Amino acid sequence: MKAAGKSARVASQRAITREIGRIAAANQGKDEPQPRLDYPPYRSSMLRHPRSPFVCVDPDEVERWAPCFGNDEVTARDADLTTGHAGEPIGERIIVTGRVLEATGRPIAGQLVEVWQANAAGRYHHQLDQHPAPIDPNFTGAGRCLTAADGTYRFLTIKPGPYPWRNHENAWRPAHIHFSIFGRAFMQRLVTQMYFPGDPLFGLDPIYQSIVDRDVRQRLIAAYDHELTEPEYATGYRWDIVVAGDGRTWTEERARHG
Repeated sequence: MKAAGKSARVASQRAITREIGRIAAANQGKDEPQPRLDYPPYRSSMLRHPRSPFVCVDPDEVERWAPCFGNDEVTARDADLTTGHAGEPIGERIIVTGRVLEATGRPIAGQLVEVWQANAAGRYHHQLDQHPAPIDPNFTGAGRCLTAADGTYRFLTIKPGPYPWRNHENAWRPAHIHFSIFGRAFMQRLVTQMYFPGDPLFGLDPIYQSIVDRDVRQRLIAAYDHELTEPEYATGYRWDIVVAGDGRTWTEERARHG
């Protein structure tokens, strides 16, 4: 029975992989830089994308009742996800840095960048995440910072693990960090994900593969940068975020309106 159950899970992932392959083959060579809102291998996408006309709102009014992101000013400590608890978090320490840029290469200074992620075991510090991976009491998995004059952001964190997400049997998400970037106004908020190079789950993940343009997908993958590493302490990854123009980083906002 155990072997039969494993076989069924493998077949299910193979079915999803075949769907991804058929869509990719049918769209080879097409200029489609944004992920599809309704992408069948990503099962819940059919329920998540809007089908009705957008509701027009007054941006000024939205900013009046928008949520407050913390009660205090952003400090350097907010960008260190490994502190603020009784002990050290478990996992590989990593430095994640890059620049927030316009399409022209002009840096965007003073912008709020927020991140959230799973722990090294692939579990979020959230009551809705109930899969049987250990919770790290010394890792909450959320941080924020403001970009410097040259557009640079920097976080010290723990490399997240992959996690199951029940899109289909034996479905696993590649390791990733969620990013939220606030532009020059609240209505310019962009949300995206940063992945790690060489992840074996890329080809199996419908969310990642819903961006059918391979070059655009590559923009979501950080580069390992040995110059960023701190000896005997943390490895380093570099990932720039472009918020405008044809070469912009894919964002949730672009997916809704693209």
